[in-house]
Amino acid sequence: MTEAIDLAPDVKRADCPSRGVLEHVTSRWGVLVLVALLERSFRFSELRREVGGVSEKMLAQTLQTLERDGFVDRDAKPVIPPRVDYSLTALGREAAEQVWSLARWTERRVPQVLAAREDYDQARRDS
Repeated sequence: MTEAIDLAPDVKRADCPSRGVLEHVTSRWGVLVLVALLERSFRFSELRREVGGVSEKMLAQTLQTLERDGFVDRDAKPVIPPRVDYSLTALGREAAEQVWSLARWTERRVPQVLAAREDYDQARRDS
């Protein structure tokens, strides 16, 4: 008789599928796209302007990944010129609210992080 393998999700386990989802949601561009889409739906070019610094290629890849994971809805309208709008699904809104909390916390804690970096760098220079 073989033992049953525990397949309960555990993000610390190397083969846990939640790791891939976590990577997509918490990637640099994933966080920023999700946070932007919390405000409203965007067309691609609008979203690119909203998420400063993202390349067209990275935005396209990020949107495709988030769409595949069920977080983003891509609505292509059959008009000329073509119009594609991106918005959050219910699952995407839930994920976006979670990463928004982390993003806001990060914004508030920048002064402490910068001070810690300076202390660390100074200690390295002194040693």
